[in-house]
Amino acid sequence: MKHLLAPITVLLATPTLAHEGVHLHPHASDPSWLPLIVGTVVVATLGRLVWVRR
Repeated sequence: MKHLLAPITVLLATPTLAHEGVHLHPHASDPSWLPLIVGTVVVATLGRLVWVRR
């Protein structure tokens, strides 16, 4: 059941969270996002490695 609910939730939430207009926060155009992106990739890679080795 959760395999059906997760994609539906994402599809319904995406238009709700989309917004236009003036922004007070950067959208990956600021170099301060780089550590967050690199950290996310590292955590995802390590998580995938642990998952595969199980």
